[in-house]
Amino acid sequence: MFSKKIRPTAQARLVSRADVLTPTPERFAEQLVSHLGRRVAVHATEDGDVLIFDDARGTVQIRDGVLILRAEADEEKALAVGQDLLGRHLLTFGAKQKLTVTWSPPTPA
Repeated sequence: MFSKKIRPTAQARLVSRADVLTPTPERFAEQLVSHLGRRVAVHATEDGDVLIFDDARGTVQIRDGVLILRAEADEEKALAVGQDLLGRHLLTFGAKQKLTVTWSPPTPA
């Protein structure tokens, strides 16, 4: 008799986004990517700069008057690490402008 192997169900990738209003999104994107890029791999894409963390991935995009941060991971704990790395460093750089980073609730990708 043959036994059926049960494969674990693939968990959906979680995504969260923060739109940070600033008159100088280019400046902060460059500073954030440059700083974090000393520690992690960075890839420039059409959709923005992608930073590869241990178990998460972050994307930094520039739009008119807004810096878009996007964090992705397979688990909520890893997603929180990606959000923290992107958000905390940006807040440090943007302290004079009093930037705020508010993440959307995680959603499946």
